[in-house]
Amino acid sequence: MKLSYVLPLAALSTAFVLPDEQVTNQIAIESHKSAESAGSAFDKLPTKDQVVDSFEKSVEKLEDTYDNVVKCSKHALDTAIDYATTTGGDISKKVQQTGFDASSWVDSTTNIGSHGHHDPPNQTVYELIASSKYTTKLAAAISEYPDLVTLLNGTLANYTVFAPVDSAFDKIPEDAPKPSKEFLKKVLLYHVSPEFYPAQKVLVTHTVPTALTVDTVGVGPQRLSTNIGLKGLTVNFYSRIIAINIYGTNGVIHGLDSLLVPPPNAADIITFLPGQFSTLELGLTKTGLLASINDTASHYGGTIFAPSNFAFQKLPAKITGFLFSSYGTKYLKALLQYHVVANQTLYSDAYYAADSVDENNIPKGIFHIDLPTLLEGKSLAVDVARYGRLIEIKVNAFARVDIEDGIAADGVIQVVSDVLIPPKRIDRMEKHCPHEELTVEELKNRLEPFI
Repeated sequence: MKLSYVLPLAALSTAFVLPDEQVTNQIAIESHKSAESAGSAFDKLPTKDQVVDSFEKSVEKLEDTYDNVVKCSKHALDTAIDYATTTGGDISKKVQQTGFDASSWVDSTTNIGSHGHHDPPNQTVYELIASSKYTTKLAAAISEYPDLVTLLNGTLANYTVFAPVDSAFDKIPEDAPKPSKEFLKKVLLYHVSPEFYPAQKVLVTHTVPTALTVDTVGVGPQRLSTNIGLKGLTVNFYSRIIAINIYGTNGVIHGLDSLLVPPPNAADIITFLPGQFSTLELGLTKTGLLASINDTASHYGGTIFAPSNFAFQKLPAKITGFLFSSYGTKYLKALLQYHVVANQTLYSDAYYAADSVDENNIPKGIFHIDLPTLLEGKSLAVDVARYGRLIEIKVNAFARVDIEDGIAADGVIQVVSDVLIPPKRIDRMEKHCPHEELTVEELKNRLEPFI
């Protein structure tokens, strides 16, 4: 098996973490009981302003403490990784006890005290990597490409390098063949951003542009996603950031415990995760849409609003039975077309059209966009609410995006909480009704014009 297939599969094994169906159902039951007996649990949660304020205070502490030691040490990258290694157990223990508290995590990672006077960095990001005892394998890989060495020694931009340490390379299967130079260069470019992302910016960012450009996503660069969860701060859901803010003269380095691999196509991601998307995959295959979506020559980028298996379970049984019957296939195709947007890639904090990129047009606060779907004449009304790192995405004013930014080679997957159904028009107004009120006849009436 080629390395280009082995690594994405390994990464995808933890790329999406949706709750087990029984766990999800139990949560729903317990939540309902709690609501009846003790009011809403949300009353006890901090407000979004308190959460954002906690992030900001943590970042201030990060700059005041961590920056001191990494700038005055003999080798900033070595010192940062040494510290991360020795404190990893404490961080893991705290995660298990608290279910991850962002403020506590940042404090634990950076509370290493002041070590004297600030000295400005005197090495480029490449020189830091090349001289570190922890990134010898990454340095060797980069040195194979003189243009990458020139790039990371240059001053055309303030770069951000997500640098996998040597132990990250040890995760590659021993029997995996050596990758081609072309593929390896793509991997290395995928670890570099031409923009400056110190830790305080990473914390409030959901996606990061990289130096890797691919035709399949349109004219924009391929992106990384950043996530906060039980593993701490991660990139693309699986690679943990273990060292932060190692500054060079031309950028900043963050250390990673796993290699980042350019993602596969969206259709492949859906296929790789049957535990979450088996119903969607069955529907896409049955209607011929899976092959169409996987044909990257037919579109440049795109957004799939992907219902999970649990979302399909929320449909009335009669509707599910009808859609997956031989008679209902044409209606199922129309319904699934309503979930696919071609040539427009909507991340939670960036937007790519097929022929243009505007990474700054999703402002803080409320942002609205109508995205045309494959169902001719029908668009999805998408609202994005941004408050620092807190982002909520709603589709057609009722369906929430449960998991944002499943980065794909040809776009992005946004996992939605409900199957999206074209609204009913009443007096020139579009009206959505709850799924439990929907009948087979009503569904057929809504989809009939597109059959």
